[in-house]
Amino acid sequence: METLGLSSPLPSALHAGWAGPEVGIAMSQNANPGKANFLATLLAMAGHDLRQPLQIITNAHDVLARIVHSDEQREELAQAGAATKRLANMLGQLVEALELHERSGDHFDLPTRLQSILADLAAEFAKSAQLKEITLRVTSGRGAALSHPVLLSGMLRNLIRNAIDYTPPGGSVSVASRRFGSELRIEVRDTGVGIPAKALSTIFTAFQRADESRTEGLGLGLGLFIVKHAADLLGHRVEVRSVEGRGSCFTIVANAAW
Repeated sequence: METLGLSSPLPSALHAGWAGPEVGIAMSQNANPGKANFLATLLAMAGHDLRQPLQIITNAHDVLARIVHSDEQREELAQAGAATKRLANMLGQLVEALELHERSGDHFDLPTRLQSILADLAAEFAKSAQLKEITLRVTSGRGAALSHPVLLSGMLRNLIRNAIDYTPPGGSVSVASRRFGSELRIEVRDTGVGIPAKALSTIFTAFQRADESRTEGLGLGLGLFIVKHAADLLGHRVEVRSVEGRGSCFTIVANAAW
């Protein structure tokens, strides 16, 4: 089993002004701060304003799905639905990354109860897991971490989404928390495809996917980058254990509140 523990900060694409050719915006760390703020604001506005037309497209797709009958039309509609889902995932990742950047001045040592966070996430992902015939088990812990509820929820949301995306039908995803001394450990475990050993050192890099051969239905490759960047802000650790072909386990390690 390959194991990777990460606790040192990663270079932040956000603080470098969204560095990366995939989004077509790259600036050096010495770039004009005003320009960086302008680009961040522009992306935030785009992320917000694009949600409404995307929702209209989604609603129209749902209506058409009920009235289309021919196999050819259903196939084309399914392709359109998959493309809309990819766009929604990409937009969601961009908005999450921007929100993370904006919260860099918040207080990150708030007593944060896990029970409500895990219950909300279980409800949020129940349908997507069911549609993929994946068993989702979420054990609501009674503990509390010194963390930030929004950022911790975002970290777990990205880990659960990835686990479902990379687990084939018939598999399982489980989420549970345990107290070990002064630490609280929150595990997201799956029976998915696993991560190649050579990829473990780069999976938390922006625009990087654990399996680069798969792009269908996936986002920009920002999910694990967001997880790691949030962990750095919160002072948490992220540990990874993975066996290729058998699954992965991501663990968030935080200080227990009590």
